[in-house]
Amino acid sequence: MPDVHLYLSLIPQALIASMLEPEEFGAYYAVGTKVHVQGEALFFEIDPDFRSADFPFHLIQERCVLDTEGKPKKSLYLSIYRVLSRIPIAALGPLYLVTNDGKTLALQREEYAPQPGGRLHLYQEFCPITPMVASRLEPHEFSDLITNPDNPVHVPRIVFSELELGALAENPESGAVDDLPYPNIEHLRDVLMELHSHTSKPSKLVLKQVKAGVLYRMVRGGFYLGDQADFAFYRFPDHATLEDRHRSWWRSAQVAAFE
Repeated sequence: MPDVHLYLSLIPQALIASMLEPEEFGAYYAVGTKVHVQGEALFFEIDPDFRSADFPFHLIQERCVLDTEGKPKKSLYLSIYRVLSRIPIAALGPLYLVTNDGKTLALQREEYAPQPGGRLHLYQEFCPITPMVASRLEPHEFSDLITNPDNPVHVPRIVFSELELGALAENPESGAVDDLPYPNIEHLRDVLMELHSHTSKPSKLVLKQVKAGVLYRMVRGGFYLGDQADFAFYRFPDHATLEDRHRSWWRSAQVAAFE
């Protein structure tokens, strides 16, 4: 009997039990079946011993069984509401990045050290909200800000990545934008110039919702998960490493276009 895995999906947010290994689950979840829509996927693998009265774990033993043809149960949804905030960060294992054709890359949690420099940042949020935000704050500071309950607009926990800004990170007024694929680039430049000039404002919205999924080829640094009590960092490999060790995934990841 195959092991049962627990996965925390971020696109969309869901707690899922599956008899598929992570790479198989990623392909199944992203490529689609008759009941699934194709698209990139992000998900954490959860400690298989994690249990909580918030979720109907008793259904696993009943429903995660081989079918009459001996095929494993691909997915059993245990929750689709406020899942991220109800699973301790300590219970989350590797983060899996899946391309829209089902290729999967695993990232491990690493120690985070802020990089000095005072440059501007661009963040894509994935869960539980999905805007693009420019900020003067480095990732840990940004996580602390967006999850602070004293702020009028906040969330209990956030998952996001940092995106490349190129020359705009230090020179938003006249930095070159030739290699940046973002929509309405002049609006982005205006937002960054405002942040650069008005130091009392830590962050500003760029897009209300990113509709194109995950633009892997523009990720800088990695992926971040945080709340007021904990912060986790998943380093994204540099392009040379991706080309050398994960070529198939990397080639698929570069196909996506931004909208």
